[in-house]
Amino acid sequence: MNVNIAESWKPYLEPEFKKTYFKELIEFVKDEYANEKCFPKGNQIFEAFNLCNFDDVKVVIIGQDPYHGDGQAHGLCFSVNEGISHPPSLINIFKEIKTDLGIPYPKSGNLERWAKQGVLMLNATLTVRAHNAGSHQKKGWEKFTDAVIQIISEKNENVVFLLWGGYAKKKGAKIDKNKHHILESGHPSPLSANRGYWFGNKHFSKVNSYLKSKKVELINW
Repeated sequence: MNVNIAESWKPYLEPEFKKTYFKELIEFVKDEYANEKCFPKGNQIFEAFNLCNFDDVKVVIIGQDPYHGDGQAHGLCFSVNEGISHPPSLINIFKEIKTDLGIPYPKSGNLERWAKQGVLMLNATLTVRAHNAGSHQKKGWEKFTDAVIQIISEKNENVVFLLWGGYAKKKGAKIDKNKHHILESGHPSPLSANRGYWFGNKHFSKVNSYLKSKKVELINW
């Protein structure tokens, strides 16, 4: 079975592709895409990996589900396609960047520019049925993305993991803290942000401070 994923990831992830759970997951996804409207587009399911090669990973942002509205999701957590209005969490991310770094609020919510600089924008679940949040959870994606996080932790070093909210913190529980830098805060969703758990975390300047300390090129947020 061929998985449309960048060559740089294949040596690390091909053992997962051969496992029974992953084969069953792909059959489920194929069936869903054949019979239901699903997001993102089929050729963008692994876009987070295709825009950020394994050896280039500097930062990992862990999301939960793809956006389930028309035209939003394109394979990167928190990111939306060009011309799509910004969802509430993304608005709060941009507000924090503006406060933290003085970068003006951008017109585009497409975060491919981050991915191409080494930010892996990984949702825990990589697909979703249209207008049905969480519809592809507990089908195997979480097991796959747990494996991705573990592989990055084991095979890489000096990666910054951004764990926003309780779900992401659980997802990142096994990251090797001796090799990597972990930044935690509340989720950027309005529910969390408006209660004081997001704004002021300064994660974007902290990422660059850490990368600078390791003599790694900074992220242009």
